[in-house]
Amino acid sequence: MDDQTLLVDRHDSVAVVTLNRPAKLNAMDASLRDGIPALAARLRSDDQVRAVVITGAGKGFCSGVDLTGGRPDRGELSQNQRLDDLAWVGRLALGVYGLDKPTVAAVNGVAAGAGMSLALACDLRVGGPNARFKVIFLERSLSAEAGMSYLLPRIIGYSRAADLLFTSREVRSDEAYRMGLLDRLVDEGEDVVECGVELARQMAAMPPLALRSAKRALQHNLDAEFNEALRYEAVTSGWARRAPNDAQEAIASFRERRPPRFTGT
Repeated sequence: MDDQTLLVDRHDSVAVVTLNRPAKLNAMDASLRDGIPALAARLRSDDQVRAVVITGAGKGFCSGVDLTGGRPDRGELSQNQRLDDLAWVGRLALGVYGLDKPTVAAVNGVAAGAGMSLALACDLRVGGPNARFKVIFLERSLSAEAGMSYLLPRIIGYSRAADLLFTSREVRSDEAYRMGLLDRLVDEGEDVVECGVELARQMAAMPPLALRSAKRALQHNLDAEFNEALRYEAVTSGWARRAPNDAQEAIASFRERRPPRFTGT
């Protein structure tokens, strides 16, 4: 990004996205608000990227929306923008959640409000001793936003979600791991981003078309009736079979007892 508030580094087939406002604990300003969904769309269409890691620069993951600069001027809105019933935080969460490749949040510090929602919109979350989560919306006289009311109870259950939302209490790394906010708890001294990249690499080593199909099925069937889920599994399995070379490679590598080399074709 030209303004350097959103950095992208490549580690083979893994893209590492870094929110880069460390002085503000990576609070979301206009550049991040608009830049994250736009970048997610580009990564979604980039076949060289098979998995994505999202993290924050410095000591925080993302402390939520930056309230210090006032409301940014968005200029003249188009008719479509005026008719859009999603707030910008909703579009941001949808952009990350809809990125149909594995996503890992490397939570290196505080994840609060919309920043916590950003972490929850990822498929998996990795964090170290400094990771902590705080819903914070009610403290700002807001209801849950940015996908929080949808994602949080599905990840940790209704009662725990109600506890965190209604009290706005902070959850630190050990408790976050026990309740499922963190899927991997990194030991003291280990690099959270490196652990996130290693996890992303494991997933990126899978057949890419099958991987993306599996993510679509998992998200779609989260609330589906069982018969519908079975039908959608059949559809996504059909998508995965559109990469015949990878299907042959899966069998050949097994027979030859070697690591597979998947190409997405």
